[in-house]
Amino acid sequence: MVNLDTIFGESAGKIWTTLYEEEVSPESRLKKKTKLKDHEFYGAIGWLARENKIRKDGKALTLGETNLTPEIGRNAGRVWKALNIWEELTDEDLVELTDLNKKDLFSALGWLAREDKVEFDPATEKWKLK
Repeated sequence: MVNLDTIFGESAGKIWTTLYEEEVSPESRLKKKTKLKDHEFYGAIGWLARENKIRKDGKALTLGETNLTPEIGRNAGRVWKALNIWEELTDEDLVELTDLNKKDLFSALGWLAREDKVEFDPATEKWKLK
């Protein structure tokens, strides 16, 4: 299994540090500055949202009490439900079953990873509940 603390947690640290230094950053600029891959970046956003440390104001992200709980939390519930029913699913399976795009999917997975509820097996490329 992949250590999601390393993937999403360390990525969250990069985003937090960058936002601490810059205070506010458009999502595209923050993504470019942190040099994170899409799944790392959006998973980290979900991780930070679950920690109540990041908020979105228009297209900009900033540190502070999150306003992302309704969206990411709801999507995390959809992902959890799909995994609870199907047990093991790929990214593509989850996109299809939850009707989420990859950005929203990885934010939801980052949220669930912060709650220590999911794990990823690189051998099968599948997610499952712990």
